[in-house]
Amino acid sequence: MSSAEPELGSARVVFQTDYGDIEFGFYPSVAPRTVDHIFKLVRLGGYNTNHFFRVDKGFVAQVADVAGGRSAPMNEEQRAEAEKTVIGEFSNVKHVRGILSMGRYSDPNSASSSFSILLGDAPHLDGQYAVFGKVTKGDDTLKKLEQVPTRTEGIFVMPTERITILSSYYYDTTLEKCDAERTILKRRLAAAAIEIEKQRMKCFA
Repeated sequence: MSSAEPELGSARVVFQTDYGDIEFGFYPSVAPRTVDHIFKLVRLGGYNTNHFFRVDKGFVAQVADVAGGRSAPMNEEQRAEAEKTVIGEFSNVKHVRGILSMGRYSDPNSASSSFSILLGDAPHLDGQYAVFGKVTKGDDTLKKLEQVPTRTEGIFVMPTERITILSSYYYDTTLEKCDAERTILKRRLAAAAIEIEKQRMKCFA
């Protein structure tokens, strides 16, 4: 596919942390299997109590694998989904700030549930890691994460204190738009009803 920015799907996910919220959307046309897998984990509450194990300023903030990163125990359905791996859906979408990119081992088809939020441009990752979405709100939260104290362990720059995903939720922007339009319509109908009643009172006074 081209390097032009792909279209976001209508689903939005919000991770809530002590540093603020991070909202992101998915690229189902770019990485459909990855999107299905991550979104299912979100819907199951899999990322709740998980954490960002890596925060490398200007590079990535990386979410830990669900199977080992949560502080709360998993139920069977969560565990079954968390332990799945996804084929490498590599594309020409560029790794720039705000992009979501799957973590993996040397096997290109070993991605599971760990993923990175890009904190800067990383062209050396292009075509090597599966891009599946991008941050839509919360860059201010990412900037706060970049300020946390860190330590270096091997190749990883890690926060000295746990950055927990306290909870998560999701919504659909299409439904949000419908709800907004429905509210406007209700207001218009209510206003029209008032005008009709005024006219009726005027005519029958």
